[in-house]
This record gives sequence, structure tokens and C-alpha cells, in this order.
Amino acid sequence: MTVLLLGCKSKPKFIKNQNVGSALGTTYSIIYISNQELNFQREIDSVFTVFNNSLSTYHPDSDISKINNGDSTLVVNQMFRDVFFQSQVINVESNGYFDPTVGVLVDAWGFGPGKALHQLDSVQVDSLMRYVGWMHIGLNRDYTIAKMKPGIKFDFNAIAKGYAIDRLGKMLEKHNIQNYLVEVGGEVVAKGTNLISNKPWTVGVDDPNNFMKRGTAAIIHLKDKALASSGNYRKFRVDPETGEKYVHTINPKTGYPKISNILSTTVIADFCIQADGYATAFMAMDLEDTKILLEEKKGELEAFIIYLDEEGNTKEFMTLGFEEMVVK
Repeated sequence: MTVLLLGCKSKPKFIKNQNVGSALGTTYSIIYISNQELNFQREIDSVFTVFNNSLSTYHPDSDISKINNGDSTLVVNQMFRDVFFQSQVINVESNGYFDPTVGVLVDAWGFGPGKALHQLDSVQVDSLMRYVGWMHIGLNRDYTIAKMKPGIKFDFNAIAKGYAIDRLGKMLEKHNIQNYLVEVGGEVVAKGTNLISNKPWTVGVDDPNNFMKRGTAAIIHLKDKALASSGNYRKFRVDPETGEKYVHTINPKTGYPKISNILSTTVIADFCIQADGYATAFMAMDLEDTKILLEEKKGELEAFIIYLDEEGNTKEFMTLGFEEMVVK
């Protein structure tokens, strides 16, 4: 007797693999779906190590720290070059409001690894502004950095974390992982879908008016895209002598922390390095200028901006593409 089994093919079994930990001064969670148990912790640690050795201003022996301290012979690696060139693009498109040469100001205002200067006055700020400006630096053919003014210091922290997330995603893809969610400090790359639940990856956007309770201003479905947010509601410094609050977004055109009605910006792009950089740029730019740039980059960037109107009321602006991703 012959028994034919028809239509009994078992469904593929998917396994949720996850690595969590701390890196880059924040926490991370990396979820990747496969048909077997996997653990890429060693590879994840390697990405963070290579990143820190190249781009972390908090590591005194990193490439960027050596360059900031005057080394003009160091040949920068591909990581540094990728971040450098993307920064250059955003610097031009934001009309200079995104400028990683603000390192001396970041230190002076107490947001960097260098020594903070207390009660900065206009004379001190003007003196430091001599060392700010993308037009004062370049990349030589031998991949060494050219600085017209030796005192210039780079600070890529407003874009480098997004790049690190992209690199983690590429690492997973080299292992043939096509469905994953990489999150580092609230910035995200989502590829494919959550095969465990058979649903899209779901990501929440922090509410700046309720961030202490981890409130969300929007929940979106994210697929094959990256998301990054920036805001002044988390990172700020209070002068111990005057009690004055300084926000971390430095206006590279004035040298002072940005005084703005923008509470938070969230950007969606193909790559997290883009989303991260533009989210920072939009914190420094005026809202109307941001809207113009978003219209010019329609289809490339989507954004959600929370701001205060002239009466102090909280308002929201979303591009159409962002709105279409919101879970109703």
C-alpha cells in the first residue's frame, strides 16, 4: 500500500535572535530573524570597536582624536571617508547649518570630551568661531585631512551613530540576514519584516513633551528604511554658577546653542547616516527653510517635526510620505 501525503509541507520555522548591550554611550538592541539560532555578538562588538577607533572623540587614541590634536599625516579609513563625504553633502544642502567642524564649540559649551568654558562671552565665542567652517578643511588625495587652520576640531557625533547602525545592518546582510531591526540609542534601520509575527517592523517616535514617561508622538511601520531623531529635550547642560540651561544643538553660524521653537525632528531615509545628519540639521535650521529642503528632496527624505507656535502651543508637521507610514 502506498500512502501519498499531499499539501503537508511544514511551514518554515523562524527564530528571533537578539543581541542587546551598551555601546557609543547608549544602549542597543539588534533583532534578526533566521531559520536557526544565531549569535553575532562577536561581529557586533567588532563593528563598534572599529567605529570607536576611527570616529569616537571620547577615545583619545582614535583617528579623529589624533586629527583633532594636530596629526596631519594620518590616513583615514573608509569609515571616516564615508562620514566625511556625507557630512559635506548635508553641509551644502543645509546652507551650512550642519557643520561637523564645530568641535571647539561643542567642547566649550560642555557637550564634548574637551574642557568646558564657563560663562562664555561674545569675545570668547568670536575667537572660537575662527576654527569653524567646512570651507576650511578638505580631504587630500592620499586620504589625509587638510586643515587650513590647525585649531579646527571635528565632531561627527551628530551623524556617526547613524553610520554605525548602517554598518551593523551591512554586517547582518553579509550573513544573508534579510529581516532585521537594528536600534542604537533610538535610531533605527529596519529591513524586511518581522517574520515571527508576520507583521511590519513597528517603531515609536518619542514625544518631547512626555519623554520622561517614554511617551510616543507617533507609531509607524518601517520597512527597508532608516529613522533618526534629534531633540533638545534630552541633552542639555546647566551652568553650575548661573543656573542657565544650554541645549546641545550648536548653531555653526553664530557659535551659540540654538534658540529655537523646534522641539524634535525625526527623519526617514534610505540610510541612517542620512537620517541622522538631516535630523540634526533640521534642529538648527528654521522650520520654513526645512520645509523647502524637504520639498526639494521629496521622495528621498520624510520628516516629522514637533515645534511650538508663536503662542507656545505644540504643533506638528509631517511630510505626506511620513504620514502614510503612521499606524492609524
